Parts: sequence; C-alpha cells; structure tokens
Amino acid sequence: MTRYLISFDDGAMTFPEEELPQVSEDSHKVVREAQDAGVWVFGGGLQRQRASIVGTDGTVTDGPFPETKAVVGGFSVIDVPSREEALKWAAKFAASCRCAQEVREIMHDPEV
Repeated sequence: MTRYLISFDDGAMTFPEEELPQVSEDSHKVVREAQDAGVWVFGGGLQRQRASIVGTDGTVTDGPFPETKAVVGGFSVIDVPSREEALKWAAKFAASCRCAQEVREIMHDPEV
C-alpha cells in the first residue's frame, strides 16, 4: 500500500458561510467512510493563520512569504493500493468540501 496526501488550498472553499455546517457534515461522512474502508491515516483542517517558519539555524520568522500563492487549508493522508484509488478518494473529498483537491504520493521511507 502507498500513502497519499490529499490537500486543498486555503482559499478554495468559496461557498457561502451558511453552507459550512453541511460541508462539515459531508466531509466527516467521507472521513468515516475512509475509516470504515481501512484507508484513513490522518487528516484535518488547518487554522487560518500565518505559519511560523523555522530556519535551519533555529531562527523563527512569520510566514508564509508574500510570494506564496497557495496555503494548505486542510489535508487527508490515506493508505491505498494505487494512485487511481487515491484519485477516487480525492474526488469524494472534493465533492464534500466543495473544492478541488491536490493528490501527491508520499515517498516510502524504509526506516519508518
């Protein structure tokens, strides 16, 4: 099995605020479905805030940098047998969240 990161841009959820309860319910339904299917690893929405950037020397600065165009608004990590399967789950999340999802394979680390 391979793990995939499914994520969406913070600014992608452009539905009216009054739809948020339904979007939340729909999204949690997909998470429960992924859990029941045994493919769910971890995920969640991210607070809308500026990130802290920690440099290699330990210095901390506020981010993201102004040239950053996209900021992750939420993510899911799933463990499935193929990219095609990951894309099917991403489609379910896209429908429930009302926004496009990005799918990226997580590199295998034999040490973990």
